[in-house]
Amino acid sequence: MADEAQNDPALPEPVRDHLGQQLRSVFPTGDAAPQYLGDPVVPEAFEPQIKRLEVRLKTHEEGTGAVEQALEGLIGDLGADPKARPRDAL
Repeated sequence: MADEAQNDPALPEPVRDHLGQQLRSVFPTGDAAPQYLGDPVVPEAFEPQIKRLEVRLKTHEEGTGAVEQALEGLIGDLGADPKARPRDAL
């Protein structure tokens, strides 16, 4: 058993408890609780940036889809195959 204790990289429980108490006193955890289980806590300072990013990503996705549909409709109105590529015609 003495060999197992020497090869075990974990610290003894009293040492871990003491270090945990010391770290908690130096680094307080005053974070707010998540809204629901599994939800990461985001600092309030980042909320506006995150909201803007979400809106920007949603706008990009919806805009890309709208342009794609408009171009397919335009190509279809011209009587061409919207899925065909110019090189396919050669």
